[in-house]
Amino acid sequence: MTEQDPIAAMKARWSYIQPFLFPFLREEVDPLTAKLEQLIYALDTIGLEAYVRAEAGGRGRPREDRRAIARAFVAKAVLGLPSTKALIERLLVDGSLRRICGWERRAEVPSEPTFSRAFQEFAEEGLVDRIHQALVERSLEGRIVGVVARDATEIEAREKPAAKDDAPSPPVALPRKAGRPRKDQPAPPRSVSRLERQPDQTLAQMCAELPTQCDVGTKKNSKGFKESWTGYKAHIDVACGQIPISFILTSASLHDSQAAIPLMTMTGARIDYLYEAMDAAYDAEGIHQHSQTLGHVALIDPNYRADHALKEQWAAEVKRRKLINMPDFDDVIYDFRTMAERVNARLKDEFGGRFVRVRGAVKVKCHLMFGILALTADQLIRLFKADPVPA
Repeated sequence: MTEQDPIAAMKARWSYIQPFLFPFLREEVDPLTAKLEQLIYALDTIGLEAYVRAEAGGRGRPREDRRAIARAFVAKAVLGLPSTKALIERLLVDGSLRRICGWERRAEVPSEPTFSRAFQEFAEEGLVDRIHQALVERSLEGRIVGVVARDATEIEAREKPAAKDDAPSPPVALPRKAGRPRKDQPAPPRSVSRLERQPDQTLAQMCAELPTQCDVGTKKNSKGFKESWTGYKAHIDVACGQIPISFILTSASLHDSQAAIPLMTMTGARIDYLYEAMDAAYDAEGIHQHSQTLGHVALIDPNYRADHALKEQWAAEVKRRKLINMPDFDDVIYDFRTMAERVNARLKDEFGGRFVRVRGAVKVKCHLMFGILALTADQLIRLFKADPVPA
């Protein structure tokens, strides 16, 4: 490794933090719990001070420090606090957390409306997205990732689903029923699906076409029963080491496959990788072709749909391979797909994914991105730090 290697620099910094900084902090910031140490590591890894501008002096009342508020929102995700009100209450009683975020006295902690205004600014600017992208590119620069796992998970929200467009009233004279055109009439043009349009679009155009309003989503659980939820759907790409690489938030009703090409385009611009593993929901010809165009190998669980003969043929092939003890190496690589499920579970259980208390896709995404950012930093620490994070 060269001296400019980002992981080597990260290890060197952590080797300084562990023996020198933490003993000093334990004397100055007491008590320093394991969660607060995890927060300090995360903030040092993220380096958000380079992306949040400092407040300049001038006439009138100065604004509250946006850097301190951004640190507080990262702390909210790391500590798993359910709401901003709970975060403020914790800051008022926990002097150690308050000093880590950047406030010395209780009176310096901003009010809840100030936190809300700052959060609105972060959401509209896409601040957390830019910080996460820079963190991923900085940490994995010059490395080739073996497998990227892709999956989607439900996000429940406390808001009313968007109303469907009212059906148009039928005309007085009903048009002729659609069917085979006459010989003297040309065939009507075939509508182009979203998956067919996406390979010729830019990433911004693809993301703009994806619906983001709150609605009702339905899926089958592991036991085959249908479950419904009101809210959104989070689409995540995860690299080896359970490091979140890309994130897209859409309406709950959007099919998983519609976000596959935007995700692989976004991930391909951030890191270099070889394989991408997806479940049967992504089994579409357009996804296979675009993955090959980008120079990747797509490992997708086949979706036989109504082709029972093909399903039986493949089952027989699997049985023949087991008989002669012939392993399928694609299956070994495909097992990495469970990384995405573990990241989804950690995002919900440890980093605030279950506590969505804001409304609107822009704010919901910002809330989830703070969790993704903290989760990414935590996974980088677990992978590359010499000593494990204190339990």
